[in-house]
Amino acid sequence: MDEKFDVVVIGGGAAGLNGALMLARSRRSVLVLDGAEPRNAPAGGVHGLLGREGMPPSELLALGRAEVRSYGGRVESGTVEAVSGSVGDFAVTLADGRRIGARRLLVTTGLVDELPSVPGLRPRWGRDVLHCPYCHGWEVRDQAIGVLAGSARSVHQALLFRQLSDDVVYFANGLTLSAGERLELTARNIPVVDGVVAEVQTSGDRLSAIRLADGTTVPRQVLAVSARMVARAGFLAGIGLRAVEHPSGAGAHLPVDALGRTEVPGVWAAGNVSDPFAQVGAAAAAGALAGAQINADLVAEQTRTAVESLRAPV
Repeated sequence: MDEKFDVVVIGGGAAGLNGALMLARSRRSVLVLDGAEPRNAPAGGVHGLLGREGMPPSELLALGRAEVRSYGGRVESGTVEAVSGSVGDFAVTLADGRRIGARRLLVTTGLVDELPSVPGLRPRWGRDVLHCPYCHGWEVRDQAIGVLAGSARSVHQALLFRQLSDDVVYFANGLTLSAGERLELTARNIPVVDGVVAEVQTSGDRLSAIRLADGTTVPRQVLAVSARMVARAGFLAGIGLRAVEHPSGAGAHLPVDALGRTEVPGVWAAGNVSDPFAQVGAAAAAGALAGAQINADLVAEQTRTAVESLRAPV
């Protein structure tokens, strides 16, 4: 083992850094391993976060890393390939061959957005192909917005974006709508285009239209999609921890209890890896809660050990 820490935080986003901040301020030895794959990297700014509204994601993370380090925590680049061991003696294996020991783990690796396989869509992701009206809605208000059907949540998504613009079109893309769903869309003046979507078109590095399989094009400036959200958790298989389907049907996540504990003793999870719908503020709050709970768990362990030592015969 190269080194051992009280806590290794796997993931260097808002949840991981806030968890590490709580632990470092509690004088725990803590290492944050940052895989440098932030989900919101394409976004121009963080939104809905009080006091940091519109701040570029990279700047927010840089501030967070500096704060963790100011209390003695370590933040390093590193991709985790596997985890083994058990509570009190975990081993974290990195892609560069290092093996790091940890008494406890906090998993904050986030998720991967699995987008529909429509040509031209992926390059626009996070720019004018969006998913969340709360993260990006104000920035696209009053524009010509399309909503691409892809899940049971798509109609709800269209209704949310309709709050932001009078010009919203729903692209059914082969999905069958119920009579009730069509009625809701009609009632909110959201036209339904029933053809299959063949391509997202651009002009001058801007989304310009949605082309259907029959050749029809519908001018749009923005396209909202319901991506399948899948937790980055494959590296945890060695300790018996796997992502499962989220109750919403939106993707796969790591289930946790109200305090962030997973089903594996000694392992907590926070942020999008456990809650696909958490925005930055909620992810950071979950990380802070998990960090405090991990510290409390370690204090309880230390206290039990001290009591046993005190009771032991001389």
